[in-house]
Amino acid sequence: MDFAYSETQQAIREAVRRLCSDFGSQYWQDCEQTERYPSEFVDAMTKAGWLAALIPEEYGGSGLTMLDACVILEEINRSGGNGAACHAQMYTMSSLLKHGSPEQKARLLPGIADGSVRLQAFGVTEPDAGSNTLNIKTFARRVTGGYVINGQKIWTSRYFQSDYYLLIARTTPLEEVKRKTDGLSLFLVDIAKAGDALRGKAIPTMLNHHTNEVFIEDLQVSDDDRIGEEGRGFHYLLDSLNAERLLVASESIGDGYWFCDRAARYGSERVVFGRPIGANQGVQFPIAKAYIEVQAAELMRNKAAASLDAGLACGAEANMAKYLASEGAWAAAEACMLTYGGYGVAREFDVERKWKEARLFRIAPISNNLVLAHIGQHELGMPRSY
Repeated sequence: MDFAYSETQQAIREAVRRLCSDFGSQYWQDCEQTERYPSEFVDAMTKAGWLAALIPEEYGGSGLTMLDACVILEEINRSGGNGAACHAQMYTMSSLLKHGSPEQKARLLPGIADGSVRLQAFGVTEPDAGSNTLNIKTFARRVTGGYVINGQKIWTSRYFQSDYYLLIARTTPLEEVKRKTDGLSLFLVDIAKAGDALRGKAIPTMLNHHTNEVFIEDLQVSDDDRIGEEGRGFHYLLDSLNAERLLVASESIGDGYWFCDRAARYGSERVVFGRPIGANQGVQFPIAKAYIEVQAAELMRNKAAASLDAGLACGAEANMAKYLASEGAWAAAEACMLTYGGYGVAREFDVERKWKEARLFRIAPISNNLVLAHIGQHELGMPRSY
């Protein structure tokens, strides 16, 4: 079993690191404080081809592996950046790539690859359903040649930075399906074409400032806007979610290493009472423990990505990687904040920005408690807890 990264992956790290060096901490602090979308960074990533990593070469992408894509996002966050600003451009198209019609793929994937088409908005969560996707109320009513959709979504990131909206809606009422996972359909909606039938409203947040509610009123879509078969949308959605879990895990792993590097360096240089504070076990051990957790998460991430690339089932591994990575990154964030002490909340050191970003991934895109429930039920055979 080979645990080493390939020469290609090492070259990817170096190239992404060089690109990120043009977007230092001051750039990211300015974006955070003004709640501005990092358009320059996203444009640079697009121009370099990194956001098209998972799109096949025949559609203008790079045709790289999932692990290659994971390395890209890990390196962004390890360099102090925030891959969440653009990670959805890499995974939201998975349902289209795997289940879209030849016409849909030919029409949209080249634009997604070159950045002329932004597909980052993903409409799943609803105010009353929360994490219970099967209980969503947004409904697509059948009409001649298509559907009319009504409903509401919440926590849709980067809606105003997208050209298309990947939307899941019920096409058969929940009480009429044999299995709860049936009767959901997936639609690819042209936001500009939708006009007033789609209305986004920003949600003021502590971080991830480009998060929105989306109101859907008499939205008309055609059969050509549906991805795959009617009623199979939830199953198609799962193909995107495993990729999402792994790419988010990679960002957390990058964050974890950033915090450990910063904390170890500061703890070794900061002298109080005549000795480096990192010589004290109360400072050193939490950093070391977090580093171990991040290393373990990286191994699970690599296993899950290798399974996905091989076409194997990897739902459990992808979820475990996301859990381990987000918990490890948070442990590292806390250790770094405590090592810096009062300076940790001073913006000039950039710890407080990354600390907030690391906290998000313990609850998004899936709560870690739901990951534990999934593992308990499906891997350990324990009773369903929800």
